[in-house]
Amino acid sequence: MSDKPKIKVLVVDDEPDIIEILTYNLEKEGYEVASASDGVKAVQTAGKFKPDVILLDIMMPNQDGVETCRQIRDMEELKNTFIIFLTARSEEYSEVAAFDVGADDYITKPIKPRALVSRIAALFRRESKKEQEVSQIKIKDLTIDRSSFTIDQDGKTITLPKKEFELLYFLAKNPNMVFSRDELLQNIWGADVFVLARTVDVHIRKVREKIGDHYITTVKGVGYKFDNN
Repeated sequence: MSDKPKIKVLVVDDEPDIIEILTYNLEKEGYEVASASDGVKAVQTAGKFKPDVILLDIMMPNQDGVETCRQIRDMEELKNTFIIFLTARSEEYSEVAAFDVGADDYITKPIKPRALVSRIAALFRRESKKEQEVSQIKIKDLTIDRSSFTIDQDGKTITLPKKEFELLYFLAKNPNMVFSRDELLQNIWGADVFVLARTVDVHIRKVREKIGDHYITTVKGVGYKFDNN
């Protein structure tokens, strides 16, 4: 029997039937599962349970999923937790809002449990590949450290949310190369995750706000590059 600790999943939904069916299928696959029925309880439970993955409904009483995700992303101990939004809503704005606050994936209800388990496995496969990369990049006046998701800028430490960090790291390790939005989406979010191109623009803007706007250059009509000239 393997001594490897179980992957911990927190299921957050205000519908008991959904919690029940997801819990059953996840436990059957060997995951350790906790649950919460609204956003406020989700934040409390996440702090204690420290999940590796959170399945988070958007429309909930007391506090919606977007605000819940924002609060969880502010918790240092959960900076590496994957957050997958579950929603019956297909409006574009809710998808944009989800990724703006740091979602890793977005699944529309009704949820197919086997497909969901596959999506979770895909997230961990991508993360495993990223962990094999060089842990630190020094470029210009920046030291970009993958192990801590921090940037040292002339002695000042800057912490970025996961996706913002990965976007900066990817561009910095390929200096002066121009990448289209689609290429950045595939490399940062993965080919199996449907994300709007606007999400890239929002994350680039947030990175620029934190480290300055002279590192990442917009190439009109093409995409973005890390300028190392």
